[in-house]
Amino acid sequence: MRIVADENMPLVDALFAPIGEVVRLPGRQITAADVRDADALLVRSVTRVTADLLAGSRVRFVGTATIGTDHIDLAALQARGIVVASAPGCNARAVAEYVLTCLALLAAEQGWQPQARSVGVVGLGNVGRQVAQLLQVAGFRVRGCDPFMEASPVPGVELVTLDELIDSCDILSLHTPLTRTGPHPTFHAMTTARLERLHAGQILLNAGRGEVIDNRALLARLEMPDAPVVVLDVWEGEPVVMPDLLARVRLGSPHVAGYSQEGKWRGTSMVHAAFCRFAGITPAVSLGELELPRGPVLDCPPADTLIGLLAGLTSRLCDVGRDDAALRASLAEPSPALAFDRLRRDYPPRFEFASCTITGLQRPEWQAVLVALGFHPG
Repeated sequence: MRIVADENMPLVDALFAPIGEVVRLPGRQITAADVRDADALLVRSVTRVTADLLAGSRVRFVGTATIGTDHIDLAALQARGIVVASAPGCNARAVAEYVLTCLALLAAEQGWQPQARSVGVVGLGNVGRQVAQLLQVAGFRVRGCDPFMEASPVPGVELVTLDELIDSCDILSLHTPLTRTGPHPTFHAMTTARLERLHAGQILLNAGRGEVIDNRALLARLEMPDAPVVVLDVWEGEPVVMPDLLARVRLGSPHVAGYSQEGKWRGTSMVHAAFCRFAGITPAVSLGELELPRGPVLDCPPADTLIGLLAGLTSRLCDVGRDDAALRASLAEPSPALAFDRLRRDYPPRFEFASCTITGLQRPEWQAVLVALGFHPG
């Protein structure tokens, strides 16, 4: 059996080598010739899996180690009898921690406390509900928007419309899939009219799909007075990033919000389990049987406020300032698009809170919050 896999998927060799020959390739460069003799294709979000890509191949299983499938032509693959598996929720915790890290940094910069800010979470699926829960623990007031839900899946989070969130919340955090059809398409949901209603006292954060925001309209809004603060991990047209837009956002990163070690491991493991079910085989090894590294021991930095402490702790795990600087520097390279992919491929190991131990906490009253966020006291 021949298995073609994105080179950025971890643990593929450990989990799939007992099944067959594994060929690792750059995800964005996988071609029809590469998969012609393959039985299975394992991808991430950068590979467009279409009927043309699989034409003439013997691929009967496509697994994507991502929470979404908008990069896969599901109808075309279903018509050919190809099984598709994804990994819903695999990196939800990582995205939630990225959001908290960014907001903690902005709070430290701007001098506000979470209790004084309201967050509107757009999309309350696997990712959005984790974002809502984590931000509540940190002290934020949270409201939500998800037209597919009659009741909020997160206690204490009221469901309202997107327009109500824009008008009532200090922070807007986007976590929807990308859809272009149906009763509530998300493509360019953040239109010119909605972007113009945002003001300088608000923060707009997108760690979902780049095309949910009309990026040209966003650039035009940021060139106007009274513009909001913007954080973008995802970009319309990536790996191509609009230089003028990046120049005007407060923080930019190369689609790495979900790039925790644990999230990547879970994604590959979920695809592996789905493939074993498809093939009718017993897994030779599972994620729990592998010896995997744990996160670091973090000594708590001195801080006058809990959000200041969180800014210091979380930035050691998810260095959004470093990511921002690297993305800006990449625009000066001969091929910024290739550099974007390289930043993702070579992203430094990042661990989730639950893998880390904290020591030296100077205010014991903060320990309950840190434990609720997932940290282990040393």
